[in-house]
Amino acid sequence: MRRPGYRQPLKQQLGGVKAMFIRLSIAVIVLVICMFMLMTAMSSSYSSTSSAEQINTEALWGTAASDGWRPSSTPRSDWPPPPSESNGYLRVRCNGGLNQQRSAICNAVLAARIMNATLVLPELDANSFWHDDSGFQGIYDVEHFIKTLKYDVKIVESIPEIRKNGKVKKIKAKQIRPPRDAPISWYTTEALKAMKEHGAIYLTPFSHRLAEEIDYPEYQRLRCRVNYHALQFKPHIVELSTSIVDKLRSQGHFMTIHLRFEMDMLAFAGCFDIFSPEEQKILKKYRQENFAEKRLVYDERRAIGKCPLTPEEVGLILRAMGFDNSTRIYLAAGDLFGGERFMKLFRSMFPRLENHSTVDTTGELGKNTMGLLGSAVDYMVCLLSDIFMPTYDGPSNFANNLLGHRLYYRFRTTIRPDRKALAPIFINREKGQTAGFEEAVRRAMLKTNFGGPHKRVSPESFYTNSWPECFCKKSAVNPADKCPSDDVLATLNSQLENEGITDFESSGSNLTSAVDE
Repeated sequence: MRRPGYRQPLKQQLGGVKAMFIRLSIAVIVLVICMFMLMTAMSSSYSSTSSAEQINTEALWGTAASDGWRPSSTPRSDWPPPPSESNGYLRVRCNGGLNQQRSAICNAVLAARIMNATLVLPELDANSFWHDDSGFQGIYDVEHFIKTLKYDVKIVESIPEIRKNGKVKKIKAKQIRPPRDAPISWYTTEALKAMKEHGAIYLTPFSHRLAEEIDYPEYQRLRCRVNYHALQFKPHIVELSTSIVDKLRSQGHFMTIHLRFEMDMLAFAGCFDIFSPEEQKILKKYRQENFAEKRLVYDERRAIGKCPLTPEEVGLILRAMGFDNSTRIYLAAGDLFGGERFMKLFRSMFPRLENHSTVDTTGELGKNTMGLLGSAVDYMVCLLSDIFMPTYDGPSNFANNLLGHRLYYRFRTTIRPDRKALAPIFINREKGQTAGFEEAVRRAMLKTNFGGPHKRVSPESFYTNSWPECFCKKSAVNPADKCPSDDVLATLNSQLENEGITDFESSGSNLTSAVDE
């Protein structure tokens, strides 16, 4: 006889199993849904990241976003004209290459303003770099230079002779070697004292002889007026440069690259190991003769981005960014060290290469490729190009000045590779780790500035980035950033007339071009 209640516990057990199965099924379904949603989110995130890591090369052919800023080096506060009587004459000898000399000229004008001195047309050193005796008059438009700066300093082409006791005498300038990066106080004390005593001083050498960072915006704006308005190349240089640019642009956009893979820069950087033993001897000898002794280890220098990019590395960066082999490139460079073997891979990636010799139909540059003329033409072509890319902007005056000029010239696009960020990526590639190489390059490049306004951070030079001192906004929150009034020229001209200075023709357009639309 069956015991009562025998079947009931079994039903309960079956019911419990069924309930457990249902709960488990629901849990599995929820888990699948969650996993699907997670995978969708990850896919979306990856897609977003991949999209964000693409560089719009078409946009780079235009100018960088200005955020409402525009170039302006016109005075914004009281800026009296130079007094009718100065404290004496200032002579300077600008040493180095064309662009080092250019910075020195800007400093010379500012030094003359600080001391209330009459500036003698700066001398360009003919021996230390180019072995070119063209001088200031052979490269720059002297008349334009003097007229443009008439509101700032008095300028003469030479120290005039004086008549004393019925005799004509020459003023002999006291020669002084100024300290490197001298503060304003040195000019208002020691230099000024010598000038008043002797009537004229001769500062030589004059490269990096005035501090760059000066806490007075009007002085910095004067530097910009000199650099970007007064220093205009002679008409035949401008015409030659313009003809080259027109020829390049006749086939569409073009990019300029300052390929600083030359003996002096490689020796300076201490980057020898990629060269043959014979080439290394040449580099080391050049370094011993021209630079201070210093222990340099190639692997260490390379790892922290202290070596100039090789032509191949430049090509790989451009290709990773999305530029293809139809890109037209103008190379601004001297003789590349190591010759064609370093250019071969770059040329295979970007065959449409030009330089000033291949596009100069006049033949004028062929006679002066290593002189000031060749450097001036390269400078102008790089300034006017759609994109400019320096490959080594450390101590390179050419690249640094162009970066600053293009920023002032309506934020023209620049590609500035971060060598320190790129170094480990290239080193890993050389070790065979090629997966994700181009993505890594793009990530590094997306963190750089493509030519828009940005804060100047040491060691960036004022000549590389004159923002915000030499820029303004029509509608600015900060009064110091507001563009000057439209009647600024009338005010400056009135001040000149009150000083009795009327020996200048009107050159208002030179100054107002800094704040035009």
